[in-house]
Amino acid sequence: MSKSVESPKMSDRRRHREVPEERRAAEHLDNERTFLAWVRTNVALISLGIVLARLSPSLSAAGAVNAGRITAKTVPLGIVLVVFGTLVTVLAAWRYDKVNREIEAGFVKTDRALVWFVTLAIVLLSAAAIAYMLLE
Repeated sequence: MSKSVESPKMSDRRRHREVPEERRAAEHLDNERTFLAWVRTNVALISLGIVLARLSPSLSAAGAVNAGRITAKTVPLGIVLVVFGTLVTVLAAWRYDKVNREIEAGFVKTDRALVWFVTLAIVLLSAAAIAYMLLE
């Protein structure tokens, strides 16, 4: 009776991708570029949050019309943007490290859960921000 070689399941092949030794340096550089793209995006989020949080009190000091109402809305939104940008930066660093270890091991696995988590967080924060801005 001959033994048949069992092929990997289709789902296993989709989740893992073998990284040949000669491609590992390129994979590391790709991983670093991806991380830096996350960082650029998060710096923009954090910067916007700081601008929103700091601009509103300046409007109040200048005596702008409705400055109190604007401040009440933009300061919390600015703080949320800074916190969210910081959280996503930590997630990006965690993902970078995880992928880096996987490249060294020779197999890279996609992480769809992280993508969906960040997407859901953005959708929920956006919906909350829209509702917050519409409620006067």
